[in-house]
Amino acid sequence: MQFEPYPFEKLATLLEDITPNEALDASVLTIGEPQFETPAFIQKTLSDSSALLKKYPKTGGEVHLRESMRGFFERRFDVKLSDAQIIPSFGTREVLFNFPQFFLFNVSNPQMAFTNPFYQIYEGAALASHAKMHFLNLNEENNFKPDIDEGLLKKCDLVILNFPNNPTASVLSVEELGEWVKLSLKYGFVLLNDECYSEIYTDKKPPSLLEAAVLVGNPEFKNTLVINSISKRSSAPGLRSGFIAGDERILKEYMKYRTYVGAASPLPLQHAAAAAWADEEHVETSRAVYKKNFELAHEILGTDIPEATFYIWLKVENALEFTKKLYKEQNVKVLPGEYLARTDKEGVNPGKDYVRIALVEDEEKTRDALMRIKKGLINV
Repeated sequence: MQFEPYPFEKLATLLEDITPNEALDASVLTIGEPQFETPAFIQKTLSDSSALLKKYPKTGGEVHLRESMRGFFERRFDVKLSDAQIIPSFGTREVLFNFPQFFLFNVSNPQMAFTNPFYQIYEGAALASHAKMHFLNLNEENNFKPDIDEGLLKKCDLVILNFPNNPTASVLSVEELGEWVKLSLKYGFVLLNDECYSEIYTDKKPPSLLEAAVLVGNPEFKNTLVINSISKRSSAPGLRSGFIAGDERILKEYMKYRTYVGAASPLPLQHAAAAAWADEEHVETSRAVYKKNFELAHEILGTDIPEATFYIWLKVENALEFTKKLYKEQNVKVLPGEYLARTDKEGVNPGKDYVRIALVEDEEKTRDALMRIKKGLINV
């Protein structure tokens, strides 16, 4: 297997010979990691549970964690999941990498499609599964929503969507998601939506793919799966708490597979995660911060306020040169969009001439960074 270097490795190579403006404090807006303290009640629960380190955790997670996750899903999406329809995971990255390998293992000449640009683990999973890859390009012309090509989809075994989307911040309506559910039933492919940004929204709550499945008459979630994570929602990426939910027929066999993976979450982390999944107040606080950051970006850069995520997908004349110039003159790091995408068979890279800006700092630091980005844009 030959994996592509991660975007941050490519960025390090791009900037390695550049000396940044040392008169300015470094501002790193490249990674989607909330730069806020994990809420105190989550930290306390973790600390209070530390004695449980002496026990092995169950692969399928403790009852209280599963109940907390199911409670979150019902409160948030008005969808009631049975215990057989959800599996806690050690974050979602491991699921995104190993689920395709599990699911495609006995498939001859497997084929996967996923949104482009994308979270690079999708590509890694396809490579590890020996799957042919198809890109669902997100661009300005389609409003950063994937075009439906039924000729392509009927060839696919697994399709991965990511809405709300990283990096473009686009959102699909429940009706649009419903069309994808109907296509998965029509052509028999499994449809998985990566919903890790579902709780970082500005006003309207983004829907879940499982909501859409119910809407179009698929209450058993046949061929339909979602993943979600606590990392962005609770400023707690170190808890590594996520889940996969949906089609229990698929999850029953995947659960057997997971007993061999060895990705069970330690019991103290499960207790802390359960407390976090059960609470909404701390999430509202975070959302207010991110919304304010978007408002600052609108005020300073003139960008639209996205419906969700904490990313600005900023169009620039030459993303690589802009990234280097911004680092050299303003000591600000952003991520070139082409590092988050791949060139399709028509020679198009939908990330070209964009940079991703992660607005994950407090208001003061965000304002300062955005002012420096504005100077960089003026001086291009």
